[in-house]
Amino acid sequence: MRQPSTGITADAAERYWRAALARDARADGTFILGVRSTQIYCRPSCPARRPLRRNVVFFRTGEEAERQGFRPCLRCKPNEKSGALALVERAARELARSEEGGDADDGRGKSDNGRVAELARKLGVTPSGLRRAFQQVTGLAPRDLADALRLKRFKSLLRAGKNITDALYETGYGSSSRVYERSNAQLGMTPAAYQKGGKGMKLDYTIAKSPLGKVLVAATERGISAVYLGGDERALLAELRDEYPRAEIAPAKGSYQQWVGEIVRQIEGRASGLELPLDVQGTAFQRRVWQELQRIPLGATRTYSQVAQSLGQPRAVRAVARACATNPVSIVVPCHRVIRGDGKLAGYRWGLSRKEQLLAAERTK
Repeated sequence: MRQPSTGITADAAERYWRAALARDARADGTFILGVRSTQIYCRPSCPARRPLRRNVVFFRTGEEAERQGFRPCLRCKPNEKSGALALVERAARELARSEEGGDADDGRGKSDNGRVAELARKLGVTPSGLRRAFQQVTGLAPRDLADALRLKRFKSLLRAGKNITDALYETGYGSSSRVYERSNAQLGMTPAAYQKGGKGMKLDYTIAKSPLGKVLVAATERGISAVYLGGDERALLAELRDEYPRAEIAPAKGSYQQWVGEIVRQIEGRASGLELPLDVQGTAFQRRVWQELQRIPLGATRTYSQVAQSLGQPRAVRAVARACATNPVSIVVPCHRVIRGDGKLAGYRWGLSRKEQLLAAERTK
């Protein structure tokens, strides 16, 4: 049956239906199941008897369902936070407090298991329960959130003019070459280069319309350095200035319109094959990942594990995921074509809805 105009594609609706039939708790929070015959909406994991497919409509949120006259189910209470979501939010607040207070682990005695166990103890849950909650709600491990918060604080210290060595210690990275390389891999450039905030760079930018909203394209004379997606031009430009606070940033004067046009065509799923030059900074491993992503054919997908295997490093799944997350030139480097091992979408900087729309557009061409 045709999915109503809720912004959800027919392919996505079929995936959601399969998840609902399986009562897959991992899908909770990603969509809402509405039943036309009763005007009730439920979580995917709701234990209630499943309705006929023709009576089902899917929404992204309970608010959307309620705007169309649906009421929350009294059994699964989809308008209330799940226990897993509440636990992850508490964990996030605790991790943020630790990072802001300078209590990050110094890397000299605590394994990942030890850090998770300590966090679980503070929250009054078991380590395995905490890991399950993170996997169910975010598809990630607790350490991934801790790494992201630590990197955020490290960046803010560098931008504030903090000495690199002091910033490394204050955020718990330490000063060994191994830890320094880890921060470098997440930044996409050396800490020294990031500390300069793009000083000496000249970036011209254009903001164009696309089926996904606004797309900001920024480039140097050598090639494209940033491709951002969003709904607000000022927010996109602020994000670019925030990433390169000391760069010389100005509106493009028409030099890059061919590049911008090709990016918009790629968003629409109708790439012309024009080769787009890039001017991005990254580690050798990041560049290998980004090049591998560019080899994924239009309309196809790969899992993080498959990308790691194609690089000859099957155990580097998390590193591949981080390289996707730090990709500065979305669309040109198609990180949206990388999905989880279970086939679900996850981990897209510009929102899972845009990732879903990109894949749907490419599959129809």
